[in-house]
Amino acid sequence: MNKVLLDTDIFSEILKRKNKKVIENAKTYHANFGKHTISTITVMEIVKGFHKLHRENSLQKFLNALPDVEILTMDLQSSIMAGRIYGDLERTGQPIGRADPMIAAIALQHDLTVVTGNIKHYERIQNLGYDLKLDNWKS
Repeated sequence: MNKVLLDTDIFSEILKRKNKKVIENAKTYHANFGKHTISTITVMEIVKGFHKLHRENSLQKFLNALPDVEILTMDLQSSIMAGRIYGDLERTGQPIGRADPMIAAIALQHDLTVVTGNIKHYERIQNLGYDLKLDNWKS
């Protein structure tokens, strides 16, 4: 098993503890690496979701657990890559929003596989020629 970057949908499934396949893969990964790996983009998306729904207790629980998670940030190089990916997607008429290109760029910068349930979104990035590796713990 290689180190991966968890997309927001998969990390949310880990937090919910409902999908048995995701939980099983997450346990195996955690046993191998000691922490799950997410990006600051995933932190932003989860905070937005809890805050929007006025679930401040859940938000605080999430924030309290962050020291046990490896969090990768967007630096200048990944910001440039994300901008290129986002521009390529828009130019070719296949936008997927801003978050996924940012997560993909962070994964590319660190040579990590993106684990996601949104394979079709990220395949658009691959189809543009980016060497993005993908996996889906849901299937």
